[in-house]
Amino acid sequence: MNNSAAYLQKMSPPLTSHRLRTETTFVGANEMAAKNSPATILVRRATTQDAADVATVYIASRRGAAAHMPTLHSDEVIRAWVVDHLVPERETWVAGAGGRIVAVMVLDGEMIDQLYVSPESQRRGVGDALLAHAMQLRPARLRLYTFQSNAPARRFYEARGFAAIEFNDGARNEERAPDVLYEWTA
Repeated sequence: MNNSAAYLQKMSPPLTSHRLRTETTFVGANEMAAKNSPATILVRRATTQDAADVATVYIASRRGAAAHMPTLHSDEVIRAWVVDHLVPERETWVAGAGGRIVAVMVLDGEMIDQLYVSPESQRRGVGDALLAHAMQLRPARLRLYTFQSNAPARRFYEARGFAAIEFNDGARNEERAPDVLYEWTA
């Protein structure tokens, strides 16, 4: 287990047992095939109590993808933004597996504004569960941006029916890195 995985596991408290009205449980096919037992992924709305764990996932995921996407802010600045603004002010969803928060998604209308899966939970169906949940919530259309240089994310979205509809030079994103707009329609 790498350092960020160990830190994430140590710092993420178990998911709360209360049930919110809009939660979805998924069984990951990859986990079933790999371990011959179902891996349950719980997707639910984030609460303010989840904010620190959301920040940990966000930071670990962005650091893990540093080769594909620039990071402009320190971990402390990112953590404060997530805790003070992202979770309390936005439509933020978390995915839990094994009783821990392992991914985060932020919806803004028909836009997936943020989608991050902790490095040790990638390629285990967690991103699929978040996308499936978003598609249930926004059944007509979803859009998202990703960096053109983020080939793993681009492959992930394209394999799930998202089509690139616009390429940009990065002038409108904070990182000033070329990005691509993807769209999924039912």
